[in-house]
Amino acid sequence: MPPWGAVEGIRAYRDDPSLTPLEVEMIVSWVEGGAPEGDAVYLPPAPVFPALAQPRMPAPSSITAPVTLHEAVSLVAVTPRDLPDGASMEVTADAPDGSIEHLIWLRNYRRVWTRTYWFRQPLLLPAGTRIVVNAPASASAVLSIGSRE
Repeated sequence: MPPWGAVEGIRAYRDDPSLTPLEVEMIVSWVEGGAPEGDAVYLPPAPVFPALAQPRMPAPSSITAPVTLHEAVSLVAVTPRDLPDGASMEVTADAPDGSIEHLIWLRNYRRVWTRTYWFRQPLLLPAGTRIVVNAPASASAVLSIGSRE
């Protein structure tokens, strides 16, 4: 399916085009069964999807070195910047209580995969959280902060 870039299991992202294990199994079964074409008369009407509203947010923050948050924030997305082809990037949030949240892990990156990785649910990070970007020196991560409503 379309290249995604984000390592599976780190976090759930909005608009993830990856197939579920059930969808993969259905395609494998169809192919192994000779890939028969169905009757067009049984096709459902084409779906119409409403446009998704983009979260309100102030200007994003670009991070290259570890940063400590001075106030609580609601993180809604991560965007890699200037990550070379074949490189990897890992962004983590180290909370004051010692817990670690993996925000994203991109492995063997390709510039054609450049996109913003929107979280399915905003991630609330308390004041004192340390954000760490592990990537080549030329790269940075842009963190998009949402409203704290």
